[in-house]
Amino acid sequence: MANGATPQRRGLLDAKPGLGRFGDPLFSGIAVTAGISVLVILALMIGITTSDAWPAFQYQGITQFFISDEWRSGFSVNPGEFTGEYGAFSFIYGTLITSALAVVIALPLALGVALYITQVAPRRLRNTLSYAVELLAAIPSVVYGLWGLLYFAPRVLRPTMEFLTVLAPIPLLGKLFEGPVVTTSYFSAGVVLAIMILPIITAITREVMAQTPRDQIDAAYGMGATDLEVMRKVILRVSFPGIVGGTMLGLGRAIGETIAVAMLIGGSQRWGVSLFFGGDALSAHIANTFQDASPETLTALIGIGVVLFVITIIVNMLARLLVWRIGRIAGDASL
Repeated sequence: MANGATPQRRGLLDAKPGLGRFGDPLFSGIAVTAGISVLVILALMIGITTSDAWPAFQYQGITQFFISDEWRSGFSVNPGEFTGEYGAFSFIYGTLITSALAVVIALPLALGVALYITQVAPRRLRNTLSYAVELLAAIPSVVYGLWGLLYFAPRVLRPTMEFLTVLAPIPLLGKLFEGPVVTTSYFSAGVVLAIMILPIITAITREVMAQTPRDQIDAAYGMGATDLEVMRKVILRVSFPGIVGGTMLGLGRAIGETIAVAMLIGGSQRWGVSLFFGGDALSAHIANTFQDASPETLTALIGIGVVLFVITIIVNMLARLLVWRIGRIAGDASL
């Protein structure tokens, strides 16, 4: 034909717009509705929980609710009446220190596993290792908690903590390793959290590393680079934005984890600088005290949920900003 179009193609072009293009606006409407529904659900969750917790914020003061470490449950049953003290700093600190410890431990392991699977392991082992790592993500958190509480913490982590107390005399850093050693502590919760977020960071990092352009790798080898130099200067550098994104997803999982942390962190309503202190975390405290809470304490617990929302939103915003900034520096327009 003169314009090079096939009969089938000309038939599509000549079709009436109302019939031939009906699927496009339908799909667009479904996609827009799905996207907006996520925002609506998130806004409703934040709005309703904040509204329910507002009496506790008014009673304690928003600033004091965040920075005070005094938590003493009251027993008033009258709506709007409070008799206790509600400062969530101890739980905020426990959440942040265990999550940070989990990322510090999990990130190097995830990078090592991802590099081994994508660059070093024989082809026959790669799928097996990938499935084994991803299997860790399918284990329920309560199983991690029971395993950590009954076996891993007393038999492995406690001797490790006792050994690490030799670092206590070191200025500043030694404060993290001061005794006495408590089996259920920030350290125990943080290490088990590291195992739980390891498959998330590993899976994303592995996929990002697998997308490294082959011509860049071949060019590095052609210039005489060793395997270590290729992994360090090419693969890790190209994959860095994705690694940051995967790390932040793992951090988000660690911040929101409940059952395993509740079993292993200690349950104390105080806080300490040492990693061996038995404290508490935001989600863990809600899970441990929600059932027997009085009406006023229940309102304060909802306030803890709002604090957890705030921390999660801040972490996600920082993650997006960091990935965007790294993408601009690296020249990656997709980020």
